[in-house]
Amino acid sequence: MNLHSKLQTREAQGNPVRVGVIGAGKFAAMYIAQVPRTPGIHLVGIADLSPANARANLERVGWKPEAFGAATLDSALQERRTHLGDDWEALVSHPAVDIVVEATGNPIAAVDHALAAFRHGKHVVMVTVEADAYCGPLLARRAADAGVVYSLAYGDQPALICELVDWARAAGFPVVAAGRGHKWLPHFAQSTPETVWGYYGLSPEQARIGGLNPKMFNSFLDGSKPAIESTAVANATGLTPAPGGLTFPPASTEDLPFVMRPRDEGGQLHHKGQVEVVSSLERDGRAIPYDIRFGVWVVFEGETDYIRRCFSEYGVRTDPGGRYASLYKRWHLIGLEVGISVASVALRGEPTGCATGFRADAVATAKRDLKPGEMLDGEGGYTVVGRLMPAEDSLAQGCLPLGLAHGWKLLKPVKAGDAFRWTDVAVDGNATAVKVRREMETIFAEPKRSAA
Repeated sequence: MNLHSKLQTREAQGNPVRVGVIGAGKFAAMYIAQVPRTPGIHLVGIADLSPANARANLERVGWKPEAFGAATLDSALQERRTHLGDDWEALVSHPAVDIVVEATGNPIAAVDHALAAFRHGKHVVMVTVEADAYCGPLLARRAADAGVVYSLAYGDQPALICELVDWARAAGFPVVAAGRGHKWLPHFAQSTPETVWGYYGLSPEQARIGGLNPKMFNSFLDGSKPAIESTAVANATGLTPAPGGLTFPPASTEDLPFVMRPRDEGGQLHHKGQVEVVSSLERDGRAIPYDIRFGVWVVFEGETDYIRRCFSEYGVRTDPGGRYASLYKRWHLIGLEVGISVASVALRGEPTGCATGFRADAVATAKRDLKPGEMLDGEGGYTVVGRLMPAEDSLAQGCLPLGLAHGWKLLKPVKAGDAFRWTDVAVDGNATAVKVRREMETIFAEPKRSAA
């Protein structure tokens, strides 16, 4: 890799990559903390609905007030400082901004931000993976039409998984499976913001002191976020989910080649080329030593006797037959690593993960029995939980994507565990996010209809 040297060159030339950030919460603050330490980068502006909260976050990560005191975007450029405000449209339309980092965590707003950035010729690094999960393939197409790059955010697990998959394929290895780790037991699927800290092993007081959002953390715990991130991985890499979605088989790092191989060979996979998530807990709740809860992994295949002999000669951990091996990272550094995406997109024109098709979907399912008139509260809440599904099945059943399952009134009763259909909820068909999703469904369903 030579991204650092390219950034140093841009710094020496006085021509830094000019970045705009939308949303200055935890993820964005982690990236912003690294900006002063990265050559060739100028954070021109930050747009946040609450500039005061954003300012507090900047001070928390060590920025001095004078660094983000530019009165306007133009003055920020002249003074090489950062403008902080609430006008995201001004930020994405400013001619000097090269790349926009979308980090609001609001999937509906994120789509508006990305589409506007494309119209103004800006590259986009999409931190809000929920938006990519429900319409990433269309966003990727819109970016290509505009001649810009759309990318998943490095540091978040989907982009890191994409990197491992690309490494294996570029080295000539067939990818058998890839995914992330997770702390999982089946009953976590019914967890709510009231129960999340007990499952996580934190007290409510510890969570309060840490400023932790129970709904957000519950979206990880209950399986919604793994479904979202696995959707992004599948649509970017060509890997596909099992028909029933994620199964969360328990596995340590050493067990990955054993567990992530086809069932007819002693493993847990439905098929080769599968996206999956492994659990850091045995089904009886026992913690697995040397787990990969916070990491990512890929399992690949040695197709010949010679390759498998090389595995053995160099001490590669494999399954008993020596055919399947793995590579992994035990941790990811979240926003601290987003600079890799910014540099790759701006300097190489290459995304760190980008949808190439619509292969998987994160659909909304009922967390409990629900009655007409109840309001859906989205991922991590009390009514909805996400489930990974093959895109073909989601389209055939008319399933409601998880990213849009918030703020809609239920029109029909839905039983716990059942997927919501579009016809089950009162959806605002004029909302941009709904239009974009419906357009994507039409585009990607057309080839199948034509073939029929």
